[in-house]
Order: sequence, then structure tokens, then C-alpha cells
Amino acid sequence: MVLADRDCDAVEAARAAARRAASRAAAQDRDGGFPADDVADLARAGLLAAPVPRDAGGPGLGEEAGAASLAAVLRLLGSGSLALGRLYEGHVNALQLVARHGGAAARRALFADARAGHLFGVWNTEPAEGGLAFSREGGTLSLRGAKTFASGAGFVTRALVTAREAPGAPPLMLVVALEPGTRADLSEWRAHGMRASATGRVDFTGLAVPAEAILGGPDAYHGEPHFSGGAWRFAAVQLGGIEAVLDAWLAHLRGTGRGADPHQLARLGEGALAAETARLWVDRAARAVREETLAPERIVAYVNLARLAVEAAGLDVLQRAQRSVGLQGFLRGHPLERLSRDLATYLRQPAPDRALAGAAAHILAAEVPAGDLWRGGDES
Repeated sequence: MVLADRDCDAVEAARAAARRAASRAAAQDRDGGFPADDVADLARAGLLAAPVPRDAGGPGLGEEAGAASLAAVLRLLGSGSLALGRLYEGHVNALQLVARHGGAAARRALFADARAGHLFGVWNTEPAEGGLAFSREGGTLSLRGAKTFASGAGFVTRALVTAREAPGAPPLMLVVALEPGTRADLSEWRAHGMRASATGRVDFTGLAVPAEAILGGPDAYHGEPHFSGGAWRFAAVQLGGIEAVLDAWLAHLRGTGRGADPHQLARLGEGALAAETARLWVDRAARAVREETLAPERIVAYVNLARLAVEAAGLDVLQRAQRSVGLQGFLRGHPLERLSRDLATYLRQPAPDRALAGAAAHILAAEVPAGDLWRGGDES
């Protein structure tokens, strides 16, 4: 299937890619693993180019009405492989930042790279010994330093990173071209889940990039509501992982003939309730960011609640599925074992307590009836 400009094509392409990814996921579950065949599927289906905006001649996945389709695409890919969903979410994030902050020349070149099949990523986590920095030498930027917890390290060929010109200076965004298989060290990634995400450290020292690689102004990367509000995308991928766990749980009950037990049915009903609750939060969060009818700080508060609601739903479904399946679900080779490890790992996103406290503080200060907190300007 080759992706056209219709949103339904993106969703159906993602559905097909997810089925193939699910069939390969067990083989990729190893230290240093990477879903190379799955990423190639995304390129062939046009999904790597799908986020290129319409004003640049692309399908515009994620723009306006296409935001609902983007949520579905992320969910579906996450259900097939959380590692693949994580990588695609970063790819989408990078292209959206290019669309929002890139100049004409940068947009033209980078969107052409997406059409050509380059995998983009967003890497902003700094190692303890210091982050990425640059110095100017004429029209060139000389890089030094590293990024860590970089998903797709060694496979992402267009990395959107933040870097500082001097200590304490606001960070700037750069897009750096990388050669596959270079500058990556995956030895520190020894998590029990998400092993196929090729997460590691990337050293940029000695690379030179043109000054035109800078996107936007100082600290543009952290602009709200898109920085915090963008968390809805990883929540959509997590939702796909929750649904995959639910599917594996259902298959086990059907295969063992234990589904008629009233205790099993009660657990299953609660799990289905949690999964649907997560879906409703993700859909509304995506809509809040897309429509921007709420004030930026209120959008951020809502998305923060949404990401935590999805986390809670995921932990709930995991606990109930594992209780229902029992010891078999912890044995290697059982589908639930790998799915549980991947989901438990991917649910661990940065600063959950700060997200919850920030949302609660906003609600407290808003001084509006609880039923009106999330009503946008288009609601009456």
C-alpha cells in the first residue's frame, strides 16, 4: 500500500504495518535490537513522509482534521510493537518541530529527506557530565558532547537535538545528519523492556553542521503548549500497548477455556473499562492540542492529566492481566511476558509527580466550576 493524501490511508497503512510488526516483535526482543524491517515498511507505505505538511506538498498527517488519524496511527503502531511506536512518535515530533520552526530552506531539505525514507528522532536528554554544545566557525557549527537515552541510536539518520552555545545560554534546536551505525553506544541500555528501541548514547563531538541547521530562536523547543502538550502522542502509543496486553489476555482466556469463570470475567471487565478510559483521554487530549480553544496553560494541564490517566490504566490492565493469566504470563515465550515488560518500561515517562502537581495547581487557581474547566471556546 502506498499512502495517498487521505487520512484513512494512513490509518489502514498503520494497521497493516502493525500486524507485520507484531509478527516480528519477539525476534527483535534482545539487547541492541531494532525493528529495521518495520521501519522499512513504514517508508514503503509512505508513513515516514505522512507528517510532511500539506503546504509543503505532503499528506499533512497530524494537521487539523488529520490529528485524529495521527492518534489512531500511533495507537495502532504501538499495539504492534511499542518499540516501533516509540520510534515513529519521535519521527513525527521531529517533523512537526521542523514544520513549526524551520525556515524555507530547512523545511524543503528536511521534508525531502523524510520522503526519501530517512528516520528522524528527537533527542534532548543530557548525560550527567554535560550536554551537547556548539561553537561557531564562520557559517559552520562545531559540535561537542553527547545525548543519552536516545531511541534509535545508530539508526536515526536525522536527529533533532538541543544544544547550547555557552553554559547557561538558552538551548537552540539543530537537525544533524548522521550516518547509520556511527557514533552510537547502546551498552548502557539494559532495561528489561523496550529492548528493540536501540536506546543509547550518541556522541556528536567533532561533527560540523551548517548554521542553517538551527531551527527557530532560543529555547523554541520548550514552547508551550506544544512541548508539554505533545505528551499526548506517547500516551497514544502507550494506549496501543495496553490494547495489545488486553488482546493477549483475551487470547489466553479463550485458548484455555477459563473465560466463563466469574472472577475472570470481573477482571476482564475492569481491564476493558481501563483501556477504554485511556482511549477517551487520549482522543480528547489530541483534540485539545489540535484545536487550541483552551488557554495554553490549560491545554498543558489537561494533557498532563491525560498522560497520567493512561499510565494508571496501563498499570491497572497489567496487574489484572497478570493476575488472570498467572505464572504462564511470566514465562518467556508467552505473548504476555514480552508485552508486559515493554509496556511497564514505556509507561515510565519523565516527571509524573510534577505533571500531576502542575495540573492540580492550575485547577486550584482557575476558580471556575469543575464542569467548565475543559470547555473550549467552541463549546456552549
